[in-house]
Amino acid sequence: MTTETTANSVPQRSQGFDTLQIHAGQEADPTTGSRALPIYQTTSFVFDSAEQAAGRFALSEPGHIYTRITNPTTQVVEDRLAALEGGVGALLVSSGQSAELLAILNLAQAGDHIVASPSLYGGTFNLFKHTLPKFGIEVGFVEDPSDPQSWKDAAKPNTKAFYGEVIPNPRGDVLDIEAVADAAHEVGVPLIVDNTLTTPYLTQAFDWGADITVSSATKYLSGHGTVMAGAIVDSGNFDYSRDPGRFPGFNQPDFTYNGIVYAKDFGEDAQGANVAFITKARVQLLRDLGCAISPFNSFQLAQGLETLSLRMDRHVDNALAVAQFLEGHPQVLAVTYPGLPSSPHFELAQKYTPRGASALVSFDIEGGRGAGVPFVEALKVHSHVTNLGDVRSTVSHPASTTHSQLSEEQQVAAGVRPGTIRLSVGLEDVADLIADLEAGFAVAKAEGEDR
Repeated sequence: MTTETTANSVPQRSQGFDTLQIHAGQEADPTTGSRALPIYQTTSFVFDSAEQAAGRFALSEPGHIYTRITNPTTQVVEDRLAALEGGVGALLVSSGQSAELLAILNLAQAGDHIVASPSLYGGTFNLFKHTLPKFGIEVGFVEDPSDPQSWKDAAKPNTKAFYGEVIPNPRGDVLDIEAVADAAHEVGVPLIVDNTLTTPYLTQAFDWGADITVSSATKYLSGHGTVMAGAIVDSGNFDYSRDPGRFPGFNQPDFTYNGIVYAKDFGEDAQGANVAFITKARVQLLRDLGCAISPFNSFQLAQGLETLSLRMDRHVDNALAVAQFLEGHPQVLAVTYPGLPSSPHFELAQKYTPRGASALVSFDIEGGRGAGVPFVEALKVHSHVTNLGDVRSTVSHPASTTHSQLSEEQQVAAGVRPGTIRLSVGLEDVADLIADLEAGFAVAKAEGEDR
């Protein structure tokens, strides 16, 4: 098990984003000289000696043991993501849901409490509302995620973290990261933010006080709809040693590793950077729960990251054009896109996403579900799938798919109504996208007139 990534190679923002997304964490392969990232498709790694093996298992010597924990291909991508986010370390796992789960379980156990925004992706809401309580972890949802006092009022003595999405899917409001981070730190807990929709190219969450980011790397980070992956990135800014009673997992000996204490042995004084959170997540939770990413998926993710900024610029340009078109369409009742000046979240979007408000656009079609279904089915350029962040534009009807498990009240809180259509705007010629949407509106109108 290696601590090399997090402890000895702390990423620095010494270069521009475009350079880091191509080069960070990687040098030419020392064995072959390969310029491209090799795929180390292996389960295990040979030890030079029994002493070396013992040292790696004791976390006293860096190096790889088993691909479930670390892998050279994956390590490069983790270092790159940490550099792009401006953190001290990253952990890749098998999916975005796995990233969320491990980030929470790294802080909380049975009897503990998390405070979360109600404005969440449907799968995350389901995890928080129904699954975590089965493991004894209570999640309280704030009444007004835009009000810092609402977050503080929801906290309890056993609260271990605040959690929100930078831009939620599909509600499209914008988390006031700085204000919520200040509230979290006043309570004495870290702020976890889901940076899936914005990516580190559009939002540098750590600059605004967030402590941990999670992402579904399945989406924009990979960008081509071919990879299942999740990422956790640690800012290294939250000191878990300051409140041993609230964070016993960081301050009590871990006897599965000869009694190491994460806050002490992997804190700034011991490692030169505070890598306690990301180290514990890797060597304890990834070890035991096993939601590892494959080396091939890490390689594919690396390929996607190399063009992240280029893709996001085009995504943002296309999304704004589509949102403006929808805003002026007579069959559209409302458009949700924080990049529109008419959005109530426009000012926050300008603050936290100065390069653009990502590419998720939602709107309510006149005629509700009866119009929404034929509209979706009529589209040809947009693919009818529930994934997003693809180079291909996608469309979905959240009320009958991603948010169908929620009550009507919960759907409304998440920004979903019977006639809500969600678009993930891709990289196609925007004129073709708008023409496709026009065809959908024509079919929806004809269907309505027939009824």
